[in-house]
Amino acid sequence: MADRGRLRLGINIDHVATVRNARGSAWPDPLRAALLAEAAGADGITAHLREDRRHIRDADMEALRAGIGIPLNFECAATDEMQAILLRLKPHAACLVPEKREERTTEGGLDVAGDEARLKDYIAPLREAGIRVSMFIGHEAAQIEASARIGAAVVELHTGLYSELDAEGRQAEAGAELAALRRGAALAASLGLEVHAGHGLTYENVEPVAAIPELAELNIGHFLIGEAVFLGLGPAIEEMRRRMDAARFR
Repeated sequence: MADRGRLRLGINIDHVATVRNARGSAWPDPLRAALLAEAAGADGITAHLREDRRHIRDADMEALRAGIGIPLNFECAATDEMQAILLRLKPHAACLVPEKREERTTEGGLDVAGDEARLKDYIAPLREAGIRVSMFIGHEAAQIEASARIGAAVVELHTGLYSELDAEGRQAEAGAELAALRRGAALAASLGLEVHAGHGLTYENVEPVAAIPELAELNIGHFLIGEAVFLGLGPAIEEMRRRMDAARFR
């Protein structure tokens, strides 16, 4: 059984940049959001530099790398351009995600098993540079096992389907997906991988995920940035932390 200790919370600040970019101005500032999240007890900051720069931009990543005092988790596609940026900035962690230009958000997990040789070569220089590499994947055993074989330090399990099923009231299916996430987390931990999870998590659905003992970290963004409009970012994060801790220590 994994240590059922305190679960880390990473805050994704992408959609602060989405709001900024809608007006083409300098406000709101993603770095300011990251600093507020840090002050509210966030354990890390996640930002996704997409190929089309639809929200976070290169200058944001530079500012985050220089400005925050907690780990930066740099999400990106496994492209040559992104590898070069990672090797220049050397963030704490790099989370590799699938990316399609037409999607609104990341849909599904990375197919590590289907691209194993390339990804093994891709992450080798990142590992040598001291960057903790994470694979954003589904809970399928083949993807978890491939992630371990290529030398990833972390897998982040995609909780999007669970979140959608729960929101639609399809509780039996949501329960089955949650059970599959539990099995995936247990397998990953048994292979020596650190296990994270994220995508679509809210106050209403986070506790069953947070209770999975093998998980070390949750990464949550869109919902909390939305709640910040009504509550303020600090109180929104504090409430998520309260619910995570309630699930972990009950």
